[in-house]
Amino acid sequence: MRSYARWLAVVVAVGCAAAVAWGYHRHPPRPLRGDFPMATLVTAWSGWDGEWYERIATTGYYFKGPDEQSPVAFFPAYPVVIHALDAIGFNPWLAGALISLACGLGAAALFLRWARRVSPDPPAAEWAAALLVVYPFAFYLFGVLYSDGLFLLLSIGAFLSLEEDRVVLATLLGALATATRPVAPALVVGLLVRRQELRRRAGSPPTPLDALPILSVLGMVAYAAYLGRAFGDPLAFAHVQGAPGWDQAPGLHTWLKASWVQTLSISISPLVHLRLIGHAYIALLFLVLAVPTKKLLGWGYALYVLVAMGMPAVSSKDFMGLGRYALAAFPAFLTLALLMKDRPRLRAGWMAASAGALLMLAYAFGAGGYVS
Repeated sequence: MRSYARWLAVVVAVGCAAAVAWGYHRHPPRPLRGDFPMATLVTAWSGWDGEWYERIATTGYYFKGPDEQSPVAFFPAYPVVIHALDAIGFNPWLAGALISLACGLGAAALFLRWARRVSPDPPAAEWAAALLVVYPFAFYLFGVLYSDGLFLLLSIGAFLSLEEDRVVLATLLGALATATRPVAPALVVGLLVRRQELRRRAGSPPTPLDALPILSVLGMVAYAAYLGRAFGDPLAFAHVQGAPGWDQAPGLHTWLKASWVQTLSISISPLVHLRLIGHAYIALLFLVLAVPTKKLLGWGYALYVLVAMGMPAVSSKDFMGLGRYALAAFPAFLTLALLMKDRPRLRAGWMAASAGALLMLAYAFGAGGYVS
């Protein structure tokens, strides 16, 4: 595996592009987004939340209250980059796809560098990168108009910078990450605790710089300040979650997963059952992986995984999306590789099953399927 993980990411990206394009070709769920080379592929990548991001990038935010879906639910960093490319003449759909692809490939390369630095078993770093890029929901990193690739690139960059004792850069990247997705507590806690671990390991005395990662929350704070000034509600991104169609308002109905239980209890398609149970299983798996992550990588990464998965697991009404959200909990992939380092058959089987599921989900997404 040595030195092949980066190339594997490129191969997987090409495979996902082929799968999603084939899905769109067989069952086109929407008209082409424009007349330019690769318009079919870009259109195939642009479904579901991609439409919200394009709307933000081209027309901005609006908020009519918590009872109506609106783009304030989506954090600004990703659509801001799309807007920047749109302003210089790029088709916004193409811009979003290129940004996602570049960030996904960059995140895969950065993950390998991070894993090599922190892994107690260096060969496991290559396998960890392979597990990440063939993860069933990794196609969201390779062209889909979602913010996952950008967030992963920024969050890995923040932790890698911290490992290299570049605390200011780690804090800056962390702040950009919290402006990309609403997981500020996970990043702030993870970076702060990891900084203390690294300082103690080096035997150095505490300094004011150790507290600097708390400023990573400023990305979310800045977005909340904008919402407060523009719409009078700094927490509009959370309040709008209860709008009809999303139906994820905070409360016992959501926290106890009443919708999930109700849906599974009625006669529905086996594929819907599989989808709902699959996302719940992934959420449970990654939460459990926080335990060996503490032993293998330290408290900082364990707490990051726990909070990064725990927050959406609690706030989701039916676990939908947790498969994709698990990409943010990137240290768990290194933990998984370390746990399987002496089990080559299990690892090979896992990789094969994961890659097969990845291509099937990419095809389904291209065909308009609601997979995450």
